[in-house]
Amino acid sequence: MWLKPEEVLLKNALKLWLMERSNDYFVLQRRRGYGEEGGGGLTGLLVGTLDSVLDSTAKVAPFRILHQTPDSQVYLSIACGANREEITQHWDWLEQNIMKTLSVFDSNEDITNFVQGKIRGLIAEEGKHSFAKEDDPEKFREALLKFEKSFGLPEQEKLVTYYSCSYWKGRVPCQGWLYLSTNFLSFYSFLLGSEIKLIISWDAVSKLEKTSNVILTESIHVCSQGENHYFSMFLHINQTYLLMEQLANYAIKRLFDKETFDNDPILDDPLQITKRYSRLNIRFFKYCL
Repeated sequence: MWLKPEEVLLKNALKLWLMERSNDYFVLQRRRGYGEEGGGGLTGLLVGTLDSVLDSTAKVAPFRILHQTPDSQVYLSIACGANREEITQHWDWLEQNIMKTLSVFDSNEDITNFVQGKIRGLIAEEGKHSFAKEDDPEKFREALLKFEKSFGLPEQEKLVTYYSCSYWKGRVPCQGWLYLSTNFLSFYSFLLGSEIKLIISWDAVSKLEKTSNVILTESIHVCSQGENHYFSMFLHINQTYLLMEQLANYAIKRLFDKETFDNDPILDDPLQITKRYSRLNIRFFKYCL
């Protein structure tokens, strides 16, 4: 599981953990004594005894991933795993989605700030989906307040959902939140005193596609009024792209059939849209027939 980034002191921890993988920015470690024949000797036995007497809620996971930067003595814990398969999935995700991105930054501080922001975004994204399954509207209302405060759109604008992602401003990714509403695609980021605010009307989108290149991992490309915008590092990019495509299609359909669009009962309750992607798709094609 992803963890809220916290500083780790390695001076004494090296006796308790063994390094299994590493690169310039991340370290994957295994708890000493776990998975070793004979329990890893005396040190492994002591570590196992320590873990066994801890309260069940405080037991240490046998695997973890730390973030580091070259020439830095600061390590941050960002993930842990109960087994090798789980931690390997996290490691592979970092290599596929984060490693290429970090090379564009000029300083270690910028790298660490970006990694922290991305991990916090992943945790928030996972939490958002868990709340949605429980039909808890409180989390959605919090996002709605931020959406209304950040963009100042008309009161009747309906927020559909929101995602943690990165917006590429030139060669530099900016971690923030993508808000999808019935009429607009909006993005907001505030990091180290720098604010980025983007509002794109769905009916102004001339191109919407999934793409990738040497620098960018799989991303969503939006072209509006001759300007190209790239969003990446989604937790579930296919799901996000599908909804964006449907909202753009609805905007086009509304230009031809405003009455049908305004009377659609699904759009009266934005929380229902996120649960009915297939139904939205069916409705759209019915309108086009």
